Amino acid sequence: MSGPTHPLADDFAPPSRADWLALVEKTLKGETFEDALVRHTADGIDIAPLYTNAPATVRDLAPRDAARPWDLRTAVRHPDPARANREILQDLESGAASVLLSIDPRGETGVAVGDAASLSRLLDGVLLDLAPVALDAGFLGPRAADWLATAAKGGPEAPLAFHMDPLSAFAQAGVSPGPVDSHLVSAATVGARLAGVYPKASLMLATGRTALEAGGSNTEELALMAASALAYAKALVRAGLSMEEAFGRIVLGVSIDSEYFTGVAKVRAARALWSRITGACGVQVRARIEARSSGRMLTRRDPWTNLIRLTAAGFAAAVGGADTVLLGAFTDAVGLPTDFARRQARNTQLVLMEESHLGRVADAAGGAWYLDTLTDQMAAAAWGGIQAIEAAGGVIKALETGLVADAVGATREAQIAAFADKSRKILGVTAFPNADDKPAEVESADPAAFAVAGPDSKLPGPDSTCPPLTPIRFAAPFEEA
Repeated sequence: MSGPTHPLADDFAPPSRADWLALVEKTLKGETFEDALVRHTADGIDIAPLYTNAPATVRDLAPRDAARPWDLRTAVRHPDPARANREILQDLESGAASVLLSIDPRGETGVAVGDAASLSRLLDGVLLDLAPVALDAGFLGPRAADWLATAAKGGPEAPLAFHMDPLSAFAQAGVSPGPVDSHLVSAATVGARLAGVYPKASLMLATGRTALEAGGSNTEELALMAASALAYAKALVRAGLSMEEAFGRIVLGVSIDSEYFTGVAKVRAARALWSRITGACGVQVRARIEARSSGRMLTRRDPWTNLIRLTAAGFAAAVGGADTVLLGAFTDAVGLPTDFARRQARNTQLVLMEESHLGRVADAAGGAWYLDTLTDQMAAAAWGGIQAIEAAGGVIKALETGLVADAVGATREAQIAAFADKSRKILGVTAFPNADDKPAEVESADPAAFAVAGPDSKLPGPDSTCPPLTPIRFAAPFEEA
């Protein structure tokens, strides 16, 4: 059917935003638009009900493999090395692509291994040239990196993730065994040595996760992440790597909670910040991002609701374009996970990946004015945080003087107050509590039964100190009531 068209809209003046606001406020019964419809994040960012334009957003996402769009990573931290080995193999055989090993010779926060031989036994049966193994070893990071390198037997194809990160260990503990600057130099020196042997390995993990887990905001986390990445790049260059290789061996770490829109924007903002930093240094290196689910959002009471939170976190990480996604177990706030809890953590990602097909589009949020605007706002706010950290003398000085801790503390108190007055609610705890709540089944293990002698992480010189960024759970005060 064809014929002349009549552009009826041309006879009407285009509506203005003021006209739209006037109509909206008629329905608000005396409330203002700002009070009724504009929401505010912990970062002080306004979330509006309508977006009509958005800034251009950095998108450096490479095309994704539709069958395996991201690295599905699982966490292993059972103190018993034999049990941990079984969990590693079971995870890899059941859909995981890589594992994160928490190492602690005492067995308190990770697997009790204390030398290269015990780590090799822990990884017995793991094909290190196919399955990436990442480490979380705190101040023992350089030692653990050498142990993992020994286990890989010099195989140049091994995609190891040494994940040395002394700054996060310092920020969380509030003290370092010896000068924290020396730990940074040690990590960079070991990293530069291993870089030549393992060309596919990542060396450092730059993350602001400690800020978020201590109650901070998303932009405070991003600022600490970016400032740490800059410090690690400088240390690797001083250790002998080129600027391009130094940035190319760093992985960015972000923590994702159950607010999936802000999670999507945060992963995208991390890429934007990385692009600006590397561009300012004269290199072009694509960001590699590892996203982990946040522990602060988990509850002990009615822990089944954690499955919803973890699914939302996985959705945000995948849609935001994270290269690696790690979801914790829904019982992590209670104790060590059972086989069932570990299976739920794996299968949540497998469903998102293979049934929901979240990886079919490289940047699914691109073009959404709300998410593009939120990404830009987060990146801009975090850039201000980076400038403050650098003006204080760099990330170490900012931690030592309390600049980071003070900002995180103020945000934490504001968020705690919001949960206390129920303007923010916690499903299963402060909203819709389950009267028939039963304790979740978890594994029990005595760390002392598996503890081994490990190397001393103390370096020569006086200990460095800073106000610690102690992890919290927002639900904890209400669960104790």
